[in-house]
Amino acid sequence: MLVEIGSMTSLRAGQKVYDALKDDDKVQFVFIETGRSNDLFDEKQFGEFGEAAVLTVIVDENDKSEIFDRIFEYADLHDKDQGIVSLNTKVVSEFKN
Repeated sequence: MLVEIGSMTSLRAGQKVYDALKDDDKVQFVFIETGRSNDLFDEKQFGEFGEAAVLTVIVDENDKSEIFDRIFEYADLHDKDQGIVSLNTKVVSEFKN
């Protein structure tokens, strides 16, 4: 069964996470979207707003804790105020003919 790990980080941290996970064999898919946010970040390049990255990572349920911990580590979330990461519900695919 697949699960989704979502993360909103500063752009710099998000790009670092994406680069680290894009070729990881335990990651089924990793997507990154960029934009601006007035939340979460210490660094604000645009007045009240900072550059942001929204990551979606799809992994097997058996690997969810390991990949979650890697995202947390790669984004330096234990030391810096530059984002959040969350583990979401199972990704279910249902095919009907």
